[in-house]
Amino acid sequence: MKVQVLVVDDHAMVRMGLVQLLSAAEGIEVVGEAANGREAVQLVETLSPDVVLMDLQMPEMDGATATREITARGGAQVLVLTSFSDAERIVDALDAGAVGYMLKDSEPDDLIEAVRSVARGDSPLHPRVARQLLTSRTRRPAGTTLTTRERQVLELVRDGLANKQIGRRLGISERTVKAHLTSVFSAIGVNDRTAAALWAERHPLDRPGT
Repeated sequence: MKVQVLVVDDHAMVRMGLVQLLSAAEGIEVVGEAANGREAVQLVETLSPDVVLMDLQMPEMDGATATREITARGGAQVLVLTSFSDAERIVDALDAGAVGYMLKDSEPDDLIEAVRSVARGDSPLHPRVARQLLTSRTRRPAGTTLTTRERQVLELVRDGLANKQIGRRLGISERTVKAHLTSVFSAIGVNDRTAAALWAERHPLDRPGT
């Protein structure tokens, strides 16, 4: 059975190229295309694609907002394809529920494999994106232990919520919750959620760096 893909980009030439590339790939079928996030949300409802290849900067509704709406409904998996590789956009997209993040200068074969990878349940990241995420973790301001989102996740771990419940509460995917927890464990020097919950009981979490 072919992986059904919805292509979302506000540039017609880019959409055309992506449709041609993916349609020629074995095991992939492009079932639709959208010029903005609002169209994407509507088409996901009617077409039920397996994977949504999502641009970020678009008119009417940006990619991160569309991703949040699509993932909240369940079903389709969102793979971001954009020119932006700054940490803030990457984190925003992943927090919105995207399961992968590729750049528009990716090799065609790498993009095709990323689509297949998402359909298999994996989370492909362009090497430059992965490097940016790692680098951003080492550039936190002095005295800052946790980001705002990490503190929110840790607070809910302290309150006894499971990862799926935390994801629902914060409007992010379970996979993103796990990623935040990995960073939390590293930042506070623990190895599991029980130790993290105990740490949270002993340390105030009302502001960064506490």
